[in-house]
Order: sequence, then structure tokens, then C-alpha cells
Amino acid sequence: MSRKSSPKYRFHRARNCAVVTIHGRDHYLGEYDSPESREKYHSLVAEFLAARREPPPPVPEDTPLNMTELIARYWRFAKSYYVKNGQATSEISAIKLALGFVRKLYGDLPATEFTPKKLKAVREAMVIHDVTCVVKITDTVTGKEKKVRKVVRHGMARKCVNKLIGRVKRMFAWAVEEELLPVDVHAALLRVKGLKRGKTTARETPRVRPVSLDHVEKVFTLVPKTVAAMIEVQRLTGCRPQDVVQMRPSDLDTSGPVWEYRPKRFKTEHHNEDANPDLDRIIYLGPKAQGILKPLLPANEVDYIFSPRKSESARIAELQANRKSPMTPSQAARIPKGRPKAPLRAYYPVGSYRQAIRRACLRAGIPVWVPNQLRHSRLTEIRSRYGLEASRVVGGHREVGVTQIYAEQDRGLARRVMAEVG
Repeated sequence: MSRKSSPKYRFHRARNCAVVTIHGRDHYLGEYDSPESREKYHSLVAEFLAARREPPPPVPEDTPLNMTELIARYWRFAKSYYVKNGQATSEISAIKLALGFVRKLYGDLPATEFTPKKLKAVREAMVIHDVTCVVKITDTVTGKEKKVRKVVRHGMARKCVNKLIGRVKRMFAWAVEEELLPVDVHAALLRVKGLKRGKTTARETPRVRPVSLDHVEKVFTLVPKTVAAMIEVQRLTGCRPQDVVQMRPSDLDTSGPVWEYRPKRFKTEHHNEDANPDLDRIIYLGPKAQGILKPLLPANEVDYIFSPRKSESARIAELQANRKSPMTPSQAARIPKGRPKAPLRAYYPVGSYRQAIRRACLRAGIPVWVPNQLRHSRLTEIRSRYGLEASRVVGGHREVGVTQIYAEQDRGLARRVMAEVG
């Protein structure tokens, strides 16, 4: 049985369409990145995953289950469990990273002998592991480009290590549930506590703080107009970056004075197993946000409001309008003709949205901030003006404790009180 990942959604250059390959056969899906092609892709992948979900073979009683076999069984379960709308979630990559450390250190070890000390050894390997990425450089001798692995950070962050260790423990909990291991193996691993701040050599990451309005305004003129509109809408609503990039007219209720936006996909939707309408994610759009969105609403309700295709078309039209003279045939002949690039996406991926802001910050000479800080800024402001409960509802949190992570305390209020009574 193959253990490859799910078939990928790709762009077919020759046919100029989307394609997915399943069991060696190409399935052509239509226009690349269109809602119809995505829906057809999800349907084919769902059928593919359902066909290969067979119960794992039983383990002979006289053969001890080693860590490599346990990881393989859990990986098969995880790939079919952590799926949302036919696509694997980011949890799959995190599980793969965590179990990679375990397999490298203790792949041949019987699973029943994986003790708390061995889990701590895995944790220490994560602490000293260098975070790397692949970059392209030009060889000074040959002049050719080559790919090299560059160290981005030395050692993994403490919070990241704790989350990865939690995923290792989760694998053992699953093994106990499937009666692959005795319960005392998992119970012993639960005694391993997470790393504490100041008690470890693991790298610390700064807490995400609200971004100042001055820094937000400085990037407006350095990003495409579509990205600037996304920034402003997110700043006004306090939504998550993934909420703003996937906004479509079909998800908007514009019947009232305050529009209601219900994202098709959102971060915590898997917690609403009973489809309780009270737990649906609703983002409220006031008059200011409505004024930004109205000129951008597409004619087709299923099209994305913030479209890179429209943004690029507008940029090219603006450049052509600002040209003093039209391009001559000789100038057009000098345009390099290479392999056609994949067409732009129908929506901005969160990574592209974040990268556009990062580049603008570097050009403006200000500290780099990320889109999620806009959410922190808005929820902090709402908490200061209307209270913690209002900030919780706007942020879409079920618990007040989660809101307190995003919304900073109003220390100015404490100063005013103590100036009067202290």
C-alpha cells in the first residue's frame, strides 16, 4: 500500500488548465484555480482517499511493535483524519515534523520501551535543531543558479517544541485507543511537562503585539491597492488574515445596516461538530468596511473580492495609461519570450498577503509587522472602549480567556484611576 501524500492540484502548461494525477492518470479539471475546478478536485481526492482507507493489518502477538511501525500506522490515520474540505490541514506537516525526530532517534526501539527519558531526549533534539530553508544563489565561477540550504534560526522556539511534544504524546494516546500499546506507556509520557520560560535553553519568541496605526499607514502607498484594501478591512473588522483573503459576495449578508460575513472555512470550524448555528463564525462589517468593499464587489457572487488577477490587470492598465508613447514593434520584439508562467490565483494566499506587507515595511524602513497584528490592534481597541465581552464577540471567541490573549489590558485606565484615588 502506497504511503504517498494526497494527489496535488497543479497547473498544466500545455493545456492551460488545472490537472490532478491519480494512479498515473491525468484528470483535467477546467480553468486553473476556478471554484469549479477546485470542487472537482476535492471530489476526486475524496474518492481516492476513501478507496485507500483500509484497516491496518493486525500485529502478531509475538512481534513487538517498534516505533517506526507505530509512526507508520499513526501517519496513515492522521492523513485521513486531519482533512478539511478534501484538503490536508497544516496539522499534517506539524505531525510529520514531530514524528521525524522520534523516528530518527528511536526508529528501531520497541514502542513499549519508549519512556519519559527518551521523550525528553527527543525534546532536546528539537531544542538544538536548526531551522533552515532552501534559497537560490548564483555560483560566482559558473554563473549558474543553484539551490542551497540556509540556516534561518539556530534552535527551535520553546512554544513550538512544546506543541511538537504534545503531538508525540497524542500518537501514543491514539495507540492506546487502538489497543496497540498498554495504557501505562502513555500515562508515563504524560508526566513529562512542557518547557517553562526561563528554565530552558530553548529560544524564546516575542509575543504578538498590536501594530501602531502609524506603521500601518506607511505601507498603504507601497503595496498594491487591493492589498491596501485588505489591510484596511482587516483593521476595521479584527478578522483573521485567512478570513479576509477568501471573502466572496456569496458569503455576505448585505440586507441589514451592518453586513454579516460568514466565511466558508475558518480556523475553529472543526470544534462545531454538531453544526450549532450559535458557533458559526460571523464577521460584522460596518459602514467604513462597506465603503471599501462596494467598489470591489465582483459581478459573479462566487468570485473572490480581493483578486490578484484584477490587481495585476489594474496595475498594467495604469502603467500603460502613464506611458508617454505607445510601445514600438522593436520594443515589443525585445520582450523575452520564455515558458509561460502559471496564471495568478483567484485569491491571495495568506503567505502572499503577509509577504507583500513585509516588503513594504522594509521599503518604508519600519519594523516588520504581520497581518495578524491588525487583529490584535482592533480587539485591544474594542476592549478598551466597550469591554472584554464586546471584544470576545467581535473576535469570534468562545471563551473570554482566549480573547485576553489577543486584546491587551487597558493600562491607561489603571493610570487614570490611580491618578484620582492613589
